[in-house]
Amino acid sequence: MLFGKKKRQIVRLLVVEDEPLVAFDTEYFLTDAKFTIVATIDRVAEALPILASDTVIDLVLVDVNLADGSGIDVARAAQARGVPVMFVTGSCPVEATTLAAGCMAKPYMPRDLIAAIEAIEAMLGGGKPTRVPSGFTLFPRTA
Repeated sequence: MLFGKKKRQIVRLLVVEDEPLVAFDTEYFLTDAKFTIVATIDRVAEALPILASDTVIDLVLVDVNLADGSGIDVARAAQARGVPVMFVTGSCPVEATTLAAGCMAKPYMPRDLIAAIEAIEAMLGGGKPTRVPSGFTLFPRTA
């Protein structure tokens, strides 16, 4: 398909965010950008069963500081299942480079979060991202 858009590999997202307005806005603009939101939840205790299930998830967007614990625990569960993670947080944890594909700093513009998802998709596909947005750190893949 000449001049057509490449089919996305990252479509189904799990959003783990405990700030209601941020969670609502994120779900809204990602849905508008044609992503499928598997769930938008605000607790580690809700994320872990979803990650332990057979639910198809292409990427987990997770805040580090959640009401009932740390998003690092969510990232570990996702990593154990082979699901890539992007931390979306005000302060990227030291462990992020071994647990996640990247880290997006809050606050961010919707287009920058979408560009960060596209950068992760390019990296996971073996390519290089065309654009790495401001506030986003892409971590190199480890073999």
